[in-house]
Amino acid sequence: MPKLSDEQQIRQLANLELLARQVVEGFITGLHQSPFHGFSVEFAEHRLYNNGESVKNIDWKLLARTDKLFVKQFEEETNLRCYMLLDTSSSMNYPDRGINKLQFSIYALASLAYLFKKQRDAFGLCLFSDKIDWISAARSTSKHLFYLYAELEKAYNQPKTNATTDITGVLHHVAEEIHQRSMIIIFSDMLENGYSDEKLKALFAAIQHLKYNKHEIVIFNVNDRKKELDFDFDNRPHHFVDIESGEEIKVHPNKIREAYRANLDNYRHQLELKCAQYHIDLIDANIHDGYNSILKAYLVKRNSMI
Repeated sequence: MPKLSDEQQIRQLANLELLARQVVEGFITGLHQSPFHGFSVEFAEHRLYNNGESVKNIDWKLLARTDKLFVKQFEEETNLRCYMLLDTSSSMNYPDRGINKLQFSIYALASLAYLFKKQRDAFGLCLFSDKIDWISAARSTSKHLFYLYAELEKAYNQPKTNATTDITGVLHHVAEEIHQRSMIIIFSDMLENGYSDEKLKALFAAIQHLKYNKHEIVIFNVNDRKKELDFDFDNRPHHFVDIESGEEIKVHPNKIREAYRANLDNYRHQLELKCAQYHIDLIDANIHDGYNSILKAYLVKRNSMI
């Protein structure tokens, strides 16, 4: 099963549902062939009948074939409630060639939603930048799945320009909106202009708000590792443009690489420490690595909650 991280290959699929199905089914096949055990990846359409419950949902045809009583599982039966938060700020539009962070996140979320549906977990979606642009309820039906796919396709086809990020304010709002214990899954590059210790403290105050309401949190820190983290650019002058603010600078990468990486490494280290302190899963999501690690991280967290 290919990684499906090549833009041309993805575009040929031209359908989120088809891509999600291929990603998930390939991932599940890989799990069955690997030494990993204990994941909830069997998706039975029936369950055994329990004595005393209503007989209206018994599958009589299956009884005739197996001599066992099975009850049909319906879509509204759910095990877990998940909310997916997608950062649609302009910094997510990087890079401008090949698949970018926003597109990668949309395909990853489509695959997660497909997996939620197969496991009868209720799932909702929130799109945000400096504010919440769109949020849904959490449901587990096929109709809801394609409703969310339609919104993800809109986000894919209409990327924002000069849109900043206010993940702190968004998380406070989400904490007020979601009342039942849920898994909160965040896809963001976790980059805000003017990073400071104060901003980091404010961010984790918002995350504490979610934790206070008993939510479990998984952050997928989306990045182009080669360019954004390693600052791997050719040895010549470059013209850099801030996608969110529009600010421009001309600079030779070799002259600033060491300072850039030191500042970014310090920020990411502080982020990792805070996440560990508050028992938050922080997953490094390189857009060139494919989706299996994302699906596996979700299953690990899910199995720890049920």
